[in-house]
Amino acid sequence: MLLSMLEPGDSGEIVDILGSGEIRQRLLDIGFLPGRIVSVIRYAPLGDPIEVEVMGTRVSLRLNEAALIKIRGGKGGRRRKRRRWLRFI
Repeated sequence: MLLSMLEPGDSGEIVDILGSGEIRQRLLDIGFLPGRIVSVIRYAPLGDPIEVEVMGTRVSLRLNEAALIKIRGGKGGRRRKRRRWLRFI
């Protein structure tokens, strides 16, 4: 399962960092290491970026970066699009 598939409030253990080059190294440098627990805090109103917490630090990632982080655990499933409709009475 990928980090980008989790809902706010879900967490999981990092299994692997996919990808290569600078993006992979950047993720490793800020603490996305195998064995660490990562939690999804919230999504931006338009769905991108995503705020996550790893090692007590909150980090904002683009969805394409979050899709490079393979995790184990969490509820899983596809992320539903949230629709915000205003009702006028």
